[in-house]
Amino acid sequence: MFEIGASLREARLRRGLSPGDVEQATRIRTRYLGAIEEERWELLPGDAYAKGFLRTYAEYLGLDGDLYVDEWNSRFAHHEEAPPVEPVPAARRRREILRPAAAGIALAVVAAAAAAWMLGSSGRTPHPRTAPTAPATTRAAPAKPPPTQPAPAAPAYAVFRAARGRCWLLVRSASATGPVLYEQVLEQGASLRLRVGGGLWVRMGAPWNLDLTVAGRPVAALPTAPANVLVSTSGVAPA
Repeated sequence: MFEIGASLREARLRRGLSPGDVEQATRIRTRYLGAIEEERWELLPGDAYAKGFLRTYAEYLGLDGDLYVDEWNSRFAHHEEAPPVEPVPAARRRREILRPAAAGIALAVVAAAAAAWMLGSSGRTPHPRTAPTAPATTRAAPAKPPPTQPAPAAPAYAVFRAARGRCWLLVRSASATGPVLYEQVLEQGASLRLRVGGGLWVRMGAPWNLDLTVAGRPVAALPTAPANVLVSTSGVAPA
């Protein structure tokens, strides 16, 4: 978990950009950029706009847009409630009750007329009729079930927790030259959750204060001095 708005504001300031510069490049109005940086999502036109603006803003700053949208979905997305069912007026209910009864009366009248006609024509000699031959039917082959599609793999996350004290972290995507995902001090007791994706390059200031899990698995051996490491779904390796 990380602060979406504060992270974007810090990335913008590191690049020396003003909200007007971002608006000119992304066509996102400055009032919406301010709402994103302050995490005032109620000021945006709706969820779809919030996610679209967030992805565009993050990628313009060289950050991972999917990472920010995933974080927003996990914390702020909500589902609209189903509209209430309108009650059926009493007059309409009476019409719906009487309609089947009227249909039954009409059907009874038609049946009585048919019976009277059959009784009146019972003295006539019927002409023999040949029963029609039923056409031969061909049994269709059973349809083959569609192939089962494998379920997509769930994204893997790395969770850094300052369990024993503060630790300064610099996290980049994939390599030492990748976009900056996080750069500040992680206070004791705080956690940072990032999607691993193609890997994370991490500079740790005080790794002895950290606990790290990758894809739900704890990493047992972290460096004992400030160091650079590569974090992937298979674990941690020196960078």
